[in-house]
Amino acid sequence: MQLECYPMSTRPPDIVPGRPLRAWMESFPDRHPYRCLPLSMANTTGWEILCPVSFTAEWNGGPATTDITFKSDHPFPGFDDLVKSHFSHAVMTFHPGYMFRTPEGWSMWVGGPPNHVKDGIQALEGLVETDWLPFPFTMNWIFTRPGRVRFLKGEPFCFIVPVQDKPLETFQLVQKSLDRNPDLRDQYEAWRSRRDEFNARLRQGDEGAIKEAWQRFYFKGEMPDEASPAPKAHVNKRRLNPLKLGF
Repeated sequence: MQLECYPMSTRPPDIVPGRPLRAWMESFPDRHPYRCLPLSMANTTGWEILCPVSFTAEWNGGPATTDITFKSDHPFPGFDDLVKSHFSHAVMTFHPGYMFRTPEGWSMWVGGPPNHVKDGIQALEGLVETDWLPFPFTMNWIFTRPGRVRFLKGEPFCFIVPVQDKPLETFQLVQKSLDRNPDLRDQYEAWRSRRDEFNARLRQGDEGAIKEAWQRFYFKGEMPDEASPAPKAHVNKRRLNPLKLGF
């Protein structure tokens, strides 16, 4: 499997595997949010395209393309092509610097880095059929209010994830009673019972529960009844391949 990355300039931005750290997650006591495996896995499930220069973008609240201005921290070749106001109405547009080609049947989910919070601006999401598209796409952000925002050198401005989106149309959403799946029901009841017991111990100041701090069934890929076999495909850390030169 290859994700082909064709540079559209002589100095394209760096692409790196998604990094797990987030400033707001780091700020919690004991870095508590990292205990949420779905959050941490989302942070690393894709590749980041990094800003090559620090800059400030400012929107004055108007609808025109000229109502957004940009200023790099220092002169940077190609800055005017990297980021600009193209679509108007508070939308800021990045050019990722590459044309991508995915294997047949795979598209590209394009958006902001997961769980990367920026005050005053919101990343817009896109789904691109990169298995045939012969030209590059843009990455867009929209201001949520007038003001200034900063993008720093090395900060991700785009996050790309290859996806097989076409098979989604074959899914049928079916509502079922949990009693129709006794094995799943029993695992859920075991989890709920153990969670309630653990939370009660925490409220009572039980030293063992305080030391344990949190239950790790999902993180470890363990079934709550401690008897059923663990899921073979469970992953709690993702290491994607870096960009390398092709021939």
